[in-house]
Amino acid sequence: MAESYHLLKRADFIFRNENDWEDILTKTIKRTPQDIINELISSELKGRGGAGFPTGLKWKITAEAKSAEKYVICNADEGEPGTFKDREILSRVPYKVLTAMAVCANIIGSKKGIIYLRGEYHSLKEALEKTISEFEYYCKKIKLDFTVEVFMGSGAYICGEETALFESLEGHRGEPRNKPPYPTIKGYMDKPTVINNVETLAHTFTIFKYGAKKFYDLGVQFSRGTKLFSVSGDTPKPGIYELELGMSLQDFVNEFGDGDTKAVQVGGASGFLVPRKKFQETAIGYQGKLTGISLPTGGSMMIYNSSRSMFNVLDNYLEFFREESCGQCTPCRVGCQQLLIGIKAVKRGERPAQYLDKLLKLSETMQITAKCGLGQSVANSFASIVENFREEMIY
Repeated sequence: MAESYHLLKRADFIFRNENDWEDILTKTIKRTPQDIINELISSELKGRGGAGFPTGLKWKITAEAKSAEKYVICNADEGEPGTFKDREILSRVPYKVLTAMAVCANIIGSKKGIIYLRGEYHSLKEALEKTISEFEYYCKKIKLDFTVEVFMGSGAYICGEETALFESLEGHRGEPRNKPPYPTIKGYMDKPTVINNVETLAHTFTIFKYGAKKFYDLGVQFSRGTKLFSVSGDTPKPGIYELELGMSLQDFVNEFGDGDTKAVQVGGASGFLVPRKKFQETAIGYQGKLTGISLPTGGSMMIYNSSRSMFNVLDNYLEFFREESCGQCTPCRVGCQQLLIGIKAVKRGERPAQYLDKLLKLSETMQITAKCGLGQSVANSFASIVENFREEMIY
């Protein structure tokens, strides 16, 4: 297909019937690990949590790591504001996720899988554990030594960060670790670990079933396949939609906006707020020039119309970051507070409008010096709102 994208295209792979999961699992584990890894690499599937690391490469590195003990972890700590897709995957098609975890375990040499479930999703636990019991029974039937445990998080946003998640699993305070070493070499319990987002695992099932080419032919260069989007805000069509990557934000707004869309927050509070004037030149995808600017997203798409105050939006985001910072590193712990105090001072007229430029420099410093993605990503929403809606920040 042409490496351009002009129309919003829908797909339906993630929530398709999964009654054939037993057959898919049985056939897939009979293939050689290298064959499966090569297929994942050729599909160009990237992590759907937002970071976009190539899934096949992650599995390959972990498989090659020397250790008698390894782990497969499903990150179901869906804490990004405006994201609610992983909950639906685990509710409606859990066998796809479990099948992917089992195949991964078979490839890397692991016997243990863990689903780190967001604390607010406790209502899913009972049904999920029942499904796991049925799944494990089938694994024993085909002589696959693999078990899965559900671990409940405690509601901390920071534990969505993979190394903070490991700390939580090990019974410690959820704080990010220094990298390197990376999880593929030293993850949970200091053992080689594959940690994938719920949606990423569901996509690997699609590839096992339909093949890499089917997946690769969707989307555009650097951004192959489909993506689940949690659409919320000022929209007549809130909900979860599976769309091909590579669409322009203008196409997205034409489909989901209310006719008066002022801005779209791509990727939740840690993402970027795009103003109306940049809709056409902005594409939803990973690195690479698609239609000008390319923005990745974990799935959250929050739509704002002209009735919304961008100052109030930013104030809300900064309140969230201040509360959810683990406080481990100074740039994030102090920076989030100072950004919040600063914009309030400018709005009250206690500071001049030029003070916003100092705050922008502070956010840039946080982006460079913060220990993990929380502090680093504050600059995304802060800078995109202040630079595009400066007039709304001033008294």
